[in-house]
Amino acid sequence: MNIQLFSKNALVGGATQGIGAGIAFELAKSGANVTVMSRNEAKLKDFVSTLPVLNSDHKHKYLVADFSDFENYRKLIAGYFNDHSIDILVNNTNGPEPGLAIEKNTEDYQTAFDLLFKTVCETTLLALPHMIKQKNGRIINVSSLSVKEPIGNLALSNSIRSAVMAWAKTLSNEVAQHNITVNNVLTGYFDTARIQNLIGHEAERTNTSVDEIKNTRESKIPMKRFGKPEEYGHLVTFLSSDYAAYLTGANIPLDGGLNNTY
Repeated sequence: MNIQLFSKNALVGGATQGIGAGIAFELAKSGANVTVMSRNEAKLKDFVSTLPVLNSDHKHKYLVADFSDFENYRKLIAGYFNDHSIDILVNNTNGPEPGLAIEKNTEDYQTAFDLLFKTVCETTLLALPHMIKQKNGRIINVSSLSVKEPIGNLALSNSIRSAVMAWAKTLSNEVAQHNITVNNVLTGYFDTARIQNLIGHEAERTNTSVDEIKNTRESKIPMKRFGKPEEYGHLVTFLSSDYAAYLTGANIPLDGGLNNTY
């Protein structure tokens, strides 16, 4: 299977490191013109310079965007879509702070809702008119296994990502007639800065060593290891291609088999 995304324009959030970077790199390797979003311009410039360029028409860009400031993000992304259209949208943001449900207040949930739900909804609604007009498009949401079984110490993420999943399924039914697919990837444990941060937070909270928590998590995964960002990129590239034209409204676990152990 040779996936070619030449002339396709992709917008990828949270893309200077971790899963977002893995996605952006694999899309670029398949020929897509990739625009990456993050809040750190220096990191964006450096990362864009590493993306594969396959021919003279193959171009990559960046957009400085802070998902945690929704009102400014709304203005920024509206301005972007005034001048650009995309064929592939990968909704991926930084995760909210970890913590227990009994520790969080309503303001915490509102902040998480703005970060995880409103940014996804706003960006998608702006991308859809072009996709509907051309009768083709791909929307991929980076989600979490927590939508199937809540993960301890992630009360905010557990709650809001479930809302995104239900919204995405509803949307997928509405836009399928336009050959637009909407899918969620349910992320397991990947070797990223995010997982290291979560492990560190858990170690501090439980007075346990980082290595012990990491080893415990890996032992529960049938493949006995964390995923690699490029492996995530492989799936998203497939979902972005014509080979996945009949796959929509799906929640796809990418977890080394961990989902089957619930």
